[in-house]
Amino acid sequence: MHKFRMLTGALALLFALCPLFAAAQTLPVQVSVSGDVATAVVGNPANPLADVTLSFDEVAGLSAASLGLEAKLVSLNDAALLARLPDLQLNQIDPAFPLLLTIEPPAAGGLRFRTVRVEVHTHALAYGVGSSYRLFKAPLAGAFQDITDEIAPGSVRARGTTGGFSQFLVLTDLRETGAIVADKIAALRTRVATLPTTEQQPFIARINDAESAIAVGDFAAAIAAVDQVSSRALARAGNQLADEWRATRDADNQAGDLVAGAATLKFSIAYLRDFGD
Repeated sequence: MHKFRMLTGALALLFALCPLFAAAQTLPVQVSVSGDVATAVVGNPANPLADVTLSFDEVAGLSAASLGLEAKLVSLNDAALLARLPDLQLNQIDPAFPLLLTIEPPAAGGLRFRTVRVEVHTHALAYGVGSSYRLFKAPLAGAFQDITDEIAPGSVRARGTTGGFSQFLVLTDLRETGAIVADKIAALRTRVATLPTTEQQPFIARINDAESAIAVGDFAAAIAAVDQVSSRALARAGNQLADEWRATRDADNQAGDLVAGAATLKFSIAYLRDFGD
């Protein structure tokens, strides 16, 4: 609650002193590509607001043009954007970093991949042990979901893995960790339910194992079960499971989504172990 009061106070101060954020402001972006990694500098190259690194697995057609990456500062009172957050009171855009990244690869660009690890690095935010900053992702005009698999210093590096695109925000997340874990388990179950019937049961069994282990505080067993979800998805990828996202939006990246869902669930289980609710 103390963190929430500090944050709402900072928001009020920003509204009073910074009319700049009354409307969205597009920022310059410089993108470079080396091998299977794309790097974007957001803002003034001499003093950038953020660096964005996209590290791809099984990628083809990667170029600066094929990414379709855009960045803008958003209004902190944009009702349409705020309505897309999981909890308006507990998920907040930090006034020091109201950056929305949109990655919408053009259909003709030829980009395809299995997973991509997204890192948003900024000096505008301060890192602390047990940080509540998280990387969220949403489809265009859709609801944002936490995809974080690591928060690292320098000043803040928010990292997450995904089997697709398109919009990203770094948010403060003050929700109870147990509830977040439950939401991520539910999301993983929902994705498993879309697999071929013959593929579902082994994944369901591992998710059940993780959920049971969490209930008794056996976090090591829970994490091991989640790792098995990821390992099985990778082992079945390309044969029993579809494993490619394509810019033409005509593929179902089953394996990539399972790997990504397992990665963010593992992060939240470890956070629950280390810091509690």
